[in-house]
Amino acid sequence: MHRLIATLVVLMPLFVLAQTLETNRCAVKLAVTLTGRSPSTALLGNTNPQSQVDALLTDAAFIERFSRFVNARFNDEPGATSVEDSTYHLSKHVLTNRLPWSDLFLGSFRVDTVNNAVAVVPDSNGLGYLRSRAWLQRYAGNEEQGIKLSTAYRMLNNITGVTLTAAVVVPGLDVSAQGRRNAACSGCHFDSWFALDKLASVLTKRVGTGDTMRFEAPTAGPQQLLDGQTIADDKGLVTALVNSTEFEFNACRIAFGFVYGRKELACEGPLFDRCVDAFRAQRTMQSAIAALTKDPSFCR
Repeated sequence: MHRLIATLVVLMPLFVLAQTLETNRCAVKLAVTLTGRSPSTALLGNTNPQSQVDALLTDAAFIERFSRFVNARFNDEPGATSVEDSTYHLSKHVLTNRLPWSDLFLGSFRVDTVNNAVAVVPDSNGLGYLRSRAWLQRYAGNEEQGIKLSTAYRMLNNITGVTLTAAVVVPGLDVSAQGRRNAACSGCHFDSWFALDKLASVLTKRVGTGDTMRFEAPTAGPQQLLDGQTIADDKGLVTALVNSTEFEFNACRIAFGFVYGRKELACEGPLFDRCVDAFRAQRTMQSAIAALTKDPSFCR
């Protein structure tokens, strides 16, 4: 009996040490993932680090880190000027104020330069960052008739996550509106549910280039888009995309990419579903990230 008691006395400190190491590892993983920094002493000392996820999601370091992540995901390269990275600036505003993620695309804001500094400006005619002039100029494209195919694609990609690869332009390839109806191009431009030419037809048209660029009202009239929805303008298009299940799935794919640095795996379907359920209920990006980082699997 004495030997058994002595053995238990030895094993108990080892068990406590193992638990401490496990909680410390979890604290480090949470802090580095969400804020890019080492954990605080308080987080290291917490016996349940995942209980602090909500607090970490209010940290300025998280907001900065995630806004940069979104900006890199939504743009192929950094903007030539800070105001061109409107996704970064409005993401910070949305996260700081715990606004619905849909406000990034539909909110009454614009990103502009005010007193030589980039600012998020309330605008009753705003459409998230999508009517900000610097963003419109950046993605106006060079289509010869001013059809904003690039703008349409960016809206589609940023909101729903659809990714397309542009055809390689070779000598003799007809890239006009008529040429895009050829078999090699029509699939993406006219025939699919996301037909780019049809989406672009309800957007304003680009006139001119550079600083003199301006945008004129669309002339095509309401169109049957996105599997039969009648859409007349950019706000109608963005609203339809945001109201789709693809928007909810993409929000969780963004969250998954941020937390794990990769796409979700097939075996992680239940976890991904929990993320979608949380996002659907609360509509904030923090809710999606919290669903992933509060899950027991995160610290295993």
